[in-house]
Amino acid sequence: MDIGPGAHTMRGMLTPAPFRPATFVLALVFALISAQPLSAQPAMPAPILLKPDAVFDGIDPVPHAGWQVLVDGERIVAAGPALSVPAKARVIALPGATVMPGMIEGHGHLFLHPYNETPWDDQVLHEPLALRTARAVAQARATLLAGFTTERDLGTEGAGYADVGLREAIAQGIVPGPRLLVATRAIVARGAYGPKGFEPGVAVPQGAEEVSGIDEIVRATRGQIAAGADWVKLYADYHYQRGEPSRPTLSQAEMAAAVATAHDAGRPVAVHAVTAEGMRRAIAAGVDTIEHGDEGTAELFRAMHDHAIGYCATLAAGDSIARYRGWDGSGTPPGMVADTQRAFRLALAAGTPLCMGGDVGVFAHGSNAREMELMAAAGLSPAQVLMAATSGNARIFHQADRIGAVRSGMLADLIAVAGDPTRDIGAVRHVVLVMKGGVLISAP
Repeated sequence: MDIGPGAHTMRGMLTPAPFRPATFVLALVFALISAQPLSAQPAMPAPILLKPDAVFDGIDPVPHAGWQVLVDGERIVAAGPALSVPAKARVIALPGATVMPGMIEGHGHLFLHPYNETPWDDQVLHEPLALRTARAVAQARATLLAGFTTERDLGTEGAGYADVGLREAIAQGIVPGPRLLVATRAIVARGAYGPKGFEPGVAVPQGAEEVSGIDEIVRATRGQIAAGADWVKLYADYHYQRGEPSRPTLSQAEMAAAVATAHDAGRPVAVHAVTAEGMRRAIAAGVDTIEHGDEGTAELFRAMHDHAIGYCATLAAGDSIARYRGWDGSGTPPGMVADTQRAFRLALAAGTPLCMGGDVGVFAHGSNAREMELMAAAGLSPAQVLMAATSGNARIFHQADRIGAVRSGMLADLIAVAGDPTRDIGAVRHVVLVMKGGVLISAP
């Protein structure tokens, strides 16, 4: 009997050949690889040529008529007139549209939703974290579809480090959304934030991490960075009790210690500062941006200019809250609206670097352009607003080598809007194409 290979005879009996695991595994791997057809290898995406009426490059205030943009992979490889079309390139005609850099939201809270839907206290105390996270996913998608391909998210307002997970889910392509620069929990002086109004002996969850003293603020700064913060956010002032005005809370020494710690770790610092004294302390501490600045003076804004500190006026937040309280937008604006408008004009006159950030979350995500319209109404030209929302924010946020401009080598974060946004800022509400990292998110 022919017993063939793989067995041998011993004392007239058949016995199997000894099993060799390593040999078996190698043979199995080879068989699997050999079975894969060549066509199963991932194909490189075809280049994309965008052909709009004009290109606003984020730097020149005048759009370039007749320009085109060529994208290969995740980057822009060329921008200019009459580009040659590579073989197999996909050509997208965009008649009547302007291509521009993806916009950058400078002050957002994806884990909040409009206060006229649910008050801030109730969002922090009563909404489950899973609910807040699910809503944040939906709001990130709405932000991206509105043409904002990057967002600086300045605090989860009681949702812990959930923004770190959302940032990673977006980066891994699990859910759609803008590139996120996150500040995690933010840092406040003990007793100076909220929610408030409860039995003093009961520990109530807060909307940010509380600290008191240099050791605690340094510990909190390091802890938030270790947990994934891209930015550190401090509150220079706030109100200790309901109905009180904002007052300075963190001391000069506390802020300086936090800024030094963050900068040592390569993290910039954003500071909520409404009062003049809070702003003064923040400037002296060497922060990177100041948010709100309602009581800012000409002198303070000149100091911010001299120290290259960015200013996010968040005009849309005050405007939204005033409307929730009954203002219809006509007549004399309420005090909080008038204060932000006055501060913005002082900053503009001082040449302070202007950030485009509306504190979105106070109002609806996806309507981020509201801040841009208010900036234009307060004195900026549409082109200046566009530059603030693109190359300006990219520079202030230390991202200018990657995003914010249409030029060769930059990430292909691009949008197209109907019409000419340098003439009518409202055109940015009419987004007809969104591309992030060379991937088409929406297209005609």
